[in-house]
Amino acid sequence: MIGILGKKLGMTQIFNEDGTVVPVTVVKAGPCLIVQRKSAETDGYDAVQIGLVEDRPVRGVNSPMRGHFAKAGVAPTRRLVEFPVEAGDEAKAGDEIKASIFEVDEFVSVVGTSKGKGFQGVIKRHNFGGGRATHGSMFHRAPGSSGQASDPSRVFPGLKSPGQMGNKRITTKNLRVVKIDEERDLIYLRGAVPGARDGYVTIERAKRG
Repeated sequence: MIGILGKKLGMTQIFNEDGTVVPVTVVKAGPCLIVQRKSAETDGYDAVQIGLVEDRPVRGVNSPMRGHFAKAGVAPTRRLVEFPVEAGDEAKAGDEIKASIFEVDEFVSVVGTSKGKGFQGVIKRHNFGGGRATHGSMFHRAPGSSGQASDPSRVFPGLKSPGQMGNKRITTKNLRVVKIDEERDLIYLRGAVPGARDGYVTIERAKRG
């Protein structure tokens, strides 16, 4: 198994034996259950669909999804993700996946949704410098010129401008696993993880670490 689904709990720090401080993000990774095993014969590719087991019961599950979970013999979950597996992998529906699939000092990539900040201007969204603040200047936080005059008489696509900031899928690569608490299903990752507290994150083995 190359990955697991979890929830970000927050940040703290760990002291090494030599006294150095290591900033870490604590993620409650699992336990997860395999809801569906996909194969090349039936689905066109090999993968497993897993769901995160949480303390709160899931409500409002519609009939199609209720049957989907019942077929696997597992309780409904709020979030489902897929991970590719090899063709000969023996994983099957109902199997449990825990944080112990990772090892200390292993490198992983974390996928999450960044904090939504709403509609923002170019200074906050794109880190523009802005205009001068004194001597009667009336140009402070405006974006400035956005294109040419008569030719080509349009704004080119991709120009940095005000708009929605945050609330996007973010991947942070090559985070080192500092500590694993198998009893409480906790993984301590060095550095920051995208998303807000209690947000869902996906932890995968790094391709290059």
